[in-house]
Amino acid sequence: MNEYKQVILVRDDLKLPKGKMSAQVAHGSVENTLKSDEALVNKWLLQGQKKVVLKVKDEKELVAYFQKAKDNGLKASLIRDAGRTFLKKGEKTVVAIGPEIEEKIDSITSELKMM
Repeated sequence: MNEYKQVILVRDDLKLPKGKMSAQVAHGSVENTLKSDEALVNKWLLQGQKKVVLKVKDEKELVAYFQKAKDNGLKASLIRDAGRTFLKKGEKTVVAIGPEIEEKIDSITSELKMM
């Protein structure tokens, strides 16, 4: 049986406070879930909605993983901040990938460390 998960990549260089980081991760998770295949989402929901939050070095690395996910046929969302707190409007903060079969996501994110 396939295992499903969602991965959210967070820029480590922004040093986001826990609350801000949590909000950005939630934005990414919700946005990508809403645009994902309904059958995949339902399988993921039945398995408990596994989410893993990983860190990337900076904006360049974040965008590279976003492109890599898309190039490999994975649903991915790039989240930009609204600029209402301490980040500038449009600052790229997180990328959400999936939900999708775990192995497909791991094939591009396995070398990243947990946040």
